[in-house]
Amino acid sequence: MEYGILGLIVLIANIYALVKTWQSHVSTGAKLLWTLLILVLPVIGFIIWFFAGPKGTGSVNA
Repeated sequence: MEYGILGLIVLIANIYALVKTWQSHVSTGAKLLWTLLILVLPVIGFIIWFFAGPKGTGSVNA
């Protein structure tokens, strides 16, 4: 049961990372590379994305 919940958390985190990556204003090539990293290495890819990935949609709130 614990592994199922952990797997669900990883799945939700990866979906969140993918959505945020594709909403960002980086190039399509960068989006594809981040997507591949997140899909091929789900846990490590999410951690790397969290610290080094594209940040937000590029809009600035003043």
